[in-house]
Amino acid sequence: MATKRDYYEVLGVEKSASKEDIKKAYRKLAIKYHPDRNAGNPEAEEKFKEATEAYEVLGDDKK
Repeated sequence: MATKRDYYEVLGVEKSASKEDIKKAYRKLAIKYHPDRNAGNPEAEEKFKEATEAYEVLGDDKK
């Protein structure tokens, strides 16, 4: 069963965060957990995927 995620919490930003703040938070996490920097670390890969999903949803006005 899939659990509903709070994308703001995943990125570590407030619900009132601007698009720019969301982008900055995503970039920070993407650099930290990117698979190229964490080869063989499945936990980092999962965090990277979660951050990417959160950014795709929060960064897109249509979603």
